[in-house]
Parts: sequence; structure tokens; C-alpha cells
Amino acid sequence: MSSQSPTMVDQVDHQRQSSAEHAPMMGHSESDDMHKMPVGPTTAKMLSHTLGADDPDNPMNWPTHRRLYASAVSWACAFTIAFGLTMYTSAIPAIMSSFSISMTKAISGYSLYLFGIFFAPIYTPHISERYGRSIVYLISLFVGGLFHLGAGLSQSFAALAVCRFLAGLAGGPCLVLIEGTFADIWSAETTNTYYAFLAVASYFGAATGPIAGNFIVQASNSWRWVSYVPCMLHLLIFFFTLGLPETYGREIPRRRNKARGLAPPPQAPAESGVTLSQMATITVVNPLKQLIFEPIVLMISFCLALNWAVTFQWFITVPIVLQTVYGFSPQRAGLAFISAIGGASLAALCTIITEQAIYKSCKTTGPMPIEKRLIPAMYGSVLMTASLFWVGWTADPKVHYLAPIFGTAVFVWDFLCGVPLRRIPPAGTLSALTAAACVRIAAGGIVPLVIVQSFMGIGGNWSLSIFGFISIPCWAVPFVLYKWGPTLRARSPYSRSMSIHGHVAPLMEMENSA
Repeated sequence: MSSQSPTMVDQVDHQRQSSAEHAPMMGHSESDDMHKMPVGPTTAKMLSHTLGADDPDNPMNWPTHRRLYASAVSWACAFTIAFGLTMYTSAIPAIMSSFSISMTKAISGYSLYLFGIFFAPIYTPHISERYGRSIVYLISLFVGGLFHLGAGLSQSFAALAVCRFLAGLAGGPCLVLIEGTFADIWSAETTNTYYAFLAVASYFGAATGPIAGNFIVQASNSWRWVSYVPCMLHLLIFFFTLGLPETYGREIPRRRNKARGLAPPPQAPAESGVTLSQMATITVVNPLKQLIFEPIVLMISFCLALNWAVTFQWFITVPIVLQTVYGFSPQRAGLAFISAIGGASLAALCTIITEQAIYKSCKTTGPMPIEKRLIPAMYGSVLMTASLFWVGWTADPKVHYLAPIFGTAVFVWDFLCGVPLRRIPPAGTLSALTAAACVRIAAGGIVPLVIVQSFMGIGGNWSLSIFGFISIPCWAVPFVLYKWGPTLRARSPYSRSMSIHGHVAPLMEMENSA
């Protein structure tokens, strides 16, 4: 990377800035190693924004307290959406009884929330490119809270299901935007540190949901509070978000010029497209193409889809196993998710320590190659397979209940160590990352709908063993990307053709023609 020309560096930095808001709940980012490169006249023409490295309005130049506040807001927003997703699972038995429906149908209310989030990576970039991030956070929280309220007031399961889907659809941008917000604020030296924090935001929220939900359902004797409580949390975080400063490099100069009574500054076209046709091509058509023809996208999407499928089925199967095998009460079964919080914390700590050690070792040789970030995923992928067999074959009355609970914590630890897979920028970055995001969310929503039947049919041991066997090919992915990732990206026919900047005249040419 150190041998790149200035033009190539600018293009990489431009891609990173314009697409960092793209992958929900563990989304994505590009070449952070170039994040604080000086921005000269030529670079300013190449970037999708006009903020220089020495611009006082550049979020990286803000006082520390302001950067911490903006980070805390985005973290709280992601936590809130994930909390609303999983809290529902604690009320599944009550919902089955209230509406006289099957367990699978009741679980669909959980999956529909994820299916709503599925569309967030597709539409969020188009909105934030044009209006910034802060307003999207506020609208997402407010509207999502209204649909949680609607779910709580529902008099039929159909109404509840629709409101759950719309709550996910409206709230999804909070999970999509967190990575872009952190990338706006923090430099390359802290990449894995802030990734660790943003990854645990959604996982802490998801793990806390059933813990709180089981006690609330028991105390209120009503399933409706699993919707009312997230609604109240949305309202609380909405007020916390009101002071959020804009962090997006394209929007800051637009607002600054508007406040000064000036014309909007010249900027390169939005990476997500300008016309409706371009927008649909970049975030719908091209992602489908890359899932078929782009090896990096295919490998990453497969691994992440498997991870998400297993992760989100835990919120259905863990309570069932602990209550049926070990005779736990719902409240005690919910407390088991404390292990997930512990696993996520351990993963964050390990990831931070690993990258900081690698970063320091690379200081004398130049910028750290992005492939170095795959090192945690290398050991994480192997341990993830082991944890699946561990949980599957220890969930037995003859084995102490802490064995499968600790195994779940190890899975979470390994899963989050694999987060760096999302940060290896494939060709046609926006399209590729949209594809990977949507595939993993879809997998996370589909598997819970069939996992109970699988557990009842072949048992939890073989159900999880099947996931374990499927995960074995994933061992090779971080090693392959580590060794051949740059070559695969360089040979890809999609890199330039799938970017809006491959079809639109550069900003300098546009200005000269004007």
C-alpha cells in the first residue's frame, strides 16, 4: 500500500468516506490506513467531500468530549435497535397463548424485525449521502419507536407482525450508520478499537433484551411490555440524540455554506448514485451480480451468513434448551445471556490488543496492510467450529448447565473475532458490502424459523453439529484473503465499473466545463 500513487490513495480514501455507513449491526469500512492522509488541492478534487485534514469542522479535529458524545449517541442508537429485536423472544410463549398461534408463527415476529432491517443497507446510503447522518438517526429512532408502540397495542397477530417488520425497517439505519459515524470521528490508529466498541453495541443490546424481557413479562404478566419498553427506550435515546453534531464529510460543508448564505460547495457525485437508475444499480443490481461473480464477496458473505444464522438462533434455542433440559425458569434462562455479554467483551479486548500490537510492529515498515486485520479471524474461525460442537454435545442433563452456557460465550467471542472479515474491501465496495450485509441479515432471520423443528427432529446436538460441519470450510477464508486478497481485488472487473465515479466525469472536469 505504501507504493500507491497519490491518486490511488485519494481514491481509496474517497471510497472509505462515502461508503462507511453501509453495513448494519457489524457493517463495514474501507482503507482506514489512509484515513488521516494530508488533503491537498488535488486530493480535495478527488474526495467526495471538501473537508481538509486541518479543517476545524472536520470531526477528527473536534474536542475529545464532543467526539465521545457523538460516539456514545451512535452506540446507544445501535444498542436500542438490537434490544428491541431480541426482547420480543421472552414473550413468545405469551404471544402464542394470547393469539392461539403456533411457535413458528410467533417466532416470525422476531424474524420479521430482521427482515425489516434487511432493507436498511439498501436505502440508508442514499438518504445519508443527501441529508447527513444526524437527521437519519433522529427520524429512525422516532419512527421506529412509534411502530414499537403500535406492536404493543396490536389486537391481532397480523397487526403485531406488520408493526414488528416496520419497526425493523425504520430502526435499521441506526445499525447501518454507526460504523460511518465512528469512521468520521476516529483515526486509523484506533480502527479495531472503535470496531470493537461498535460491534459490542449491537451484541450488548441483543443480549440484554431477553435478560430484561423475561423479568418484565413475569412482573407485568403481559407480552405487550416487550414492545412498550423498547418504545420508551427509543424515546429516551431520541432526546439523548438531539444534540448530535453532524459528522458526515459531505454534509458538514453543505450546512456550513448554507449557514453563511453561500451556494453549496462543489462535490463529487454521491458514491451510492445520483439518478434512481444509478441508485438501484449500485445497491440492488450490482450486489446480486457480485454474490455470483466476485470471489471475495462470495466468501465473506458465506462466512458472515453462517455466523449470523447461528448467532440469532441462540435467542430461540438457548431458553428452550435450558428450560426443557435443565428445568430453568424463564428468568433464569434469560440470565444465561450474560455469558454472551462476557464473550463479546472478551472479543473486544482481544481484538484491540491484537491490532494494536500488529500496528506497532508495522510502524517501521509503513502503513499496516488491511489484511493484517484478519489475524483475529484466523483463530476465531477455528474456535467457532469447536464451540458449536461444544454446545451441541454438552447440553445434556448429565452435564452441568454451565458447560453449554460457557460454550455459547466462546462462540460469541469467536464470532466477533471474525468481524475483520467485513473490513476487507472487495471490488465495487458499496455494492459488495451491501450484498454481504443483506445476505447475513437474511440468514439471521430465516434460520430461527426452522431451528425449533430441527431441534425437535434430530436433536440439538446434531442440529448444531451440522452448523459445525458447514463452518469448517470457513477456516480457509481469512487465510485465503490474507494471502491473495490484494490479487483478487486487483483482478476484479468490477472495481471501477460498479462505482458511480466510473461513469460520471471527475469533479475537476465538471468545474472546468462550467
